[in-house]
Amino acid sequence: MGYLAVIFDLFGTLAGNFSSQDYNEALVKMASALSLPSDDFRREWFTTSRKRNTGVNQNCEADVKQVCRELGVLPRDKQVQLAVQHRLDHIRDVMTPQPGAIEVLLRLKEEGYEIGLLSNCTHEIPTVWPETPFAPLVDVAVFSCLVGMRKPDPRIYKLTAERLEVRPEECLFVGDGGSQELSGALGVGMKPVLTRPDADSTESHLMNREQWDGLTISSLTDILTVIKEDGGR
Repeated sequence: MGYLAVIFDLFGTLAGNFSSQDYNEALVKMASALSLPSDDFRREWFTTSRKRNTGVNQNCEADVKQVCRELGVLPRDKQVQLAVQHRLDHIRDVMTPQPGAIEVLLRLKEEGYEIGLLSNCTHEIPTVWPETPFAPLVDVAVFSCLVGMRKPDPRIYKLTAERLEVRPEECLFVGDGGSQELSGALGVGMKPVLTRPDADSTESHLMNREQWDGLTISSLTDILTVIKEDGGR
């Protein structure tokens, strides 16, 4: 069948995945800015991750303040701002396009496809998003923290398709398999495609991605072949 839209995951798909070392170094800087023990801050940061992913707070500053409240600390505004800056700097470093990502997005735009982004994330991502090379090429970006739900919730896939003004079955979904996202896409009628450029990584946080025996591509540029073989538009 023909497709009208391609929806991409962000980290591990369009952008690279973060390393545990760099992530933890950023958290240590945040803890220092807040005058908190780094181990305590890291523990609470990870504990509140799911809540922050679904937007219980309004922005990055509120996310940091929530962690501090859980630790019984009331930081000064300047401390919060510095902690947020460390976090945003880390996110900017991570938002590096995967090989071929920009070229693929440009090609899809040229051929008239709608392009979506669907990411489980906290407020730092939509804050930095307009600065990235992806933003001008993506028609609809859906961030879990802004819509109050996360993959693999069927509603977030349907919302993305609705905002793209297409039906789910007219969409390809491309992701690295985190958060059971491929099964979630399949469940609403999208065609899921696995791409895993970091398949050889030994990072522990990448070990829980779903096992997938469906369509798999070795690089993002292969998505153009998938579309062509399925009849294009």
